[in-house]
Amino acid sequence: MQRRRFLGYLIAAPTLAVGVKLTADNVLEAQALPSPTPEVSEVYDLSDLLLDSTRPTANLITIVVNEDGTVSFSIPRAESGQGITTTAAMLIAEEMGIDVSDVTVTLADARPELLFNQQTQGSASVISIYTPVRVAAALARGQLVEAAATILGDEAENLRTTGGRVLSTAGSSVPFAELAAAAANSVTREAITELKPVDEFEVIGTPQRRDDVLAAVTGRKKYTMDLDVPEALPTMIARPPTIKGTVESVNNLAQVKGMPGVTDVVEISTDAEPGRGTTSSAVAVRARTFGQCIDAVNALDITWGGGNVDDESDATILEQLRAADAPANLPSPGPLDEAGGVLPLVTEPATAALDGVGAVETIDQEFVFYWRSNAAMEPNVAIADVRDGEAEIWTPSQIPIVTQSQIAQVLGMTPGQVTVHVPRGGGAFGRRLFSDVALDAARVSQEIGKPVRLMWHRADECRAGRVHPMCISRVRASYAGSEVVSFEHRHTSVATDYTESFGDMITSQAAKLPFANELTLSQTVFLLTASVPYDLGAVALGYNEIFDFDRFATGSVRNLNNQDFRPAQELMVDQLALKMGEDPLDFRLDRVEDERAKACLETVRDEGDWGRDLPEGVAQGVVVHNEYKGSVAVLVEVDTRAATAEREIAGATTGPRVTRVTVAVDVGLPINPLGLKAQMEGGVMTGISHVFTGSLHLRDGNFLEGSWDDYRYTRHWNAPPEIDVIVMPPSGDRPGGAGELAVGAATAAVACAYGRATGEMPTSFPIGHTKDVPFEVKSFVPPLPPSPVDGLTAYPTPSAAGPAFNPAS
Repeated sequence: MQRRRFLGYLIAAPTLAVGVKLTADNVLEAQALPSPTPEVSEVYDLSDLLLDSTRPTANLITIVVNEDGTVSFSIPRAESGQGITTTAAMLIAEEMGIDVSDVTVTLADARPELLFNQQTQGSASVISIYTPVRVAAALARGQLVEAAATILGDEAENLRTTGGRVLSTAGSSVPFAELAAAAANSVTREAITELKPVDEFEVIGTPQRRDDVLAAVTGRKKYTMDLDVPEALPTMIARPPTIKGTVESVNNLAQVKGMPGVTDVVEISTDAEPGRGTTSSAVAVRARTFGQCIDAVNALDITWGGGNVDDESDATILEQLRAADAPANLPSPGPLDEAGGVLPLVTEPATAALDGVGAVETIDQEFVFYWRSNAAMEPNVAIADVRDGEAEIWTPSQIPIVTQSQIAQVLGMTPGQVTVHVPRGGGAFGRRLFSDVALDAARVSQEIGKPVRLMWHRADECRAGRVHPMCISRVRASYAGSEVVSFEHRHTSVATDYTESFGDMITSQAAKLPFANELTLSQTVFLLTASVPYDLGAVALGYNEIFDFDRFATGSVRNLNNQDFRPAQELMVDQLALKMGEDPLDFRLDRVEDERAKACLETVRDEGDWGRDLPEGVAQGVVVHNEYKGSVAVLVEVDTRAATAEREIAGATTGPRVTRVTVAVDVGLPINPLGLKAQMEGGVMTGISHVFTGSLHLRDGNFLEGSWDDYRYTRHWNAPPEIDVIVMPPSGDRPGGAGELAVGAATAAVACAYGRATGEMPTSFPIGHTKDVPFEVKSFVPPLPPSPVDGLTAYPTPSAAGPAFNPAS
């Protein structure tokens, strides 16, 4: 993995085109197990799995030098604001000696031949494209130099590239534009190239603005709904009033079809994926405008059949989670043993670990984490044109190959008859790992024989969309004097649906994973991501689930299990420090196992003024977290004083406020520090939401939230006025993942600060999730609640008359 010389392809094309050839090395085979025996994720984590899965098709990643000297790259990843297209452009610019602005990165359509190399997930995009893209760019640079050597009359080794030109030692030069055709190949052949050494980087490691940021802030960026697809009229859906309900009859079909602007009304299946057990259905409306769609959807008189969780509420789910949390029901694995096998979950402190340490005391605590919405800022959208035995789809999918396959299956087509285009998206966070909206659009278009521009309403997303599952974590820590002798953590959750993301990938690598033979898919993902960054004696981790995927539509909201798992751990670490009479930060510094993590902790200690004098009711919290080959430390200050938390602001959710945040992040080799800082800031905002306000309330088979004003993600009041992100100096020659890195850490740090400020450890999240919901529940019938009248006043109270309700009232 430290190589610089690589083999690639020079592709037959009119202008210079190059590809990559990488050996299918396996990360697990490339490194020995450290000693003492580590946790699984310390040996082989999720980013390793994702990287290994991309290797076999890395040779299909190509770049092209155009006739005007610019470079084009069609990236097989989704761009949803995380900046991966900018990162790719920087990698190419670095190796070729051109300006970043001269590289155009577009998003590739679904390409089945790429297999696992066209999935955007697990903070692995930069990790997986880092070498292939650089190799392709280096090959291109080499061919341009060879072509220029003839023109300039010099030896290739004497030439260099800069500013889109090849320069000779004598000072003469030739632009790439004049070399693109001369460097082209008439036949495809192999070639060897050498990558630029890290100490010569001029672009990588410098701050670069995202390539789409100007268009985004000026309103010129085009999302799926902005695309010009002829005849693709607005389409929306009337969904059941309970999760996965069904349509029994539409009682006023003719009346609704005759409403202004309405072109079609059709019943469709809304199964997330064929053959998954429970069926569900809804009614779709196509009209000239979205306003007419909403009017028609709300005018429908539908007799609904029940859903499959109509008797479930938060309280019943919590009861079932606690029942499944019993040790006898937890076959979940723990750390690797010396032979690479799996140790069982420890249900009692190992007696051997306690010998000679004196009187042992134990802390045992349960933590509850409620449902979270998986909605992105951009609504769930897709355009579909299914006619004449072919389907063309536009949707910002994170897994376009899977989307293509599923659409082909539901339409009775082959994947070759389905084209999936991937526009840029307005957020993803795991939501777009599921093809729900594309399947809806394809089904409607096939049924009516016309193109559709389908958009989920915000109520659809909250009440029928993907959710992060409700779960509990139980942590038991044993200590004697100043020594922690055991730390046991078991996590029990409603089942998380990983089938459309990690399922096939894990299956393909299972033979290489010594711990995956007897595990469920979710348990494998858990082991590849879960860890304890401190020396806490004998550590045992366990994971269990309830329900099947056909009960709830689940997915993971940015950071998989660690957004719940790590806060539970860190709160218990604070308790251990308190019991032992140690400073919380010193306790962590003394026990943190990774040197990079320790450096991050020391940095936030110094830059964040740890231990400074604060008024009563204001406190600091600090944690460190390792994941995706990176380390991050987060120090926050939280104000819980009555003057802050109980302040009344019209239209605002107040409560405790995070006033200051200091983050230190080490991702090995940072590619774009500006983008890395943005990722950390976004993770902090998500963490604040997880602790204070962001959750869904389940009652009688449905979620009560009906929009973003009900689902209370971090608002301006809760956001920190002061945030400082320190990007640590490079600690390696390869990048780690950053997209999810700060979420679990920020959640944990905010929770710890809140506990220290109030003097009571929080055990239920978010703390604003109360039995009495903090908003007026919008109606379920009609299914699309009215929007604010003028954007300033609150929603009007729905009338019992349902469809006849007049928003102007």
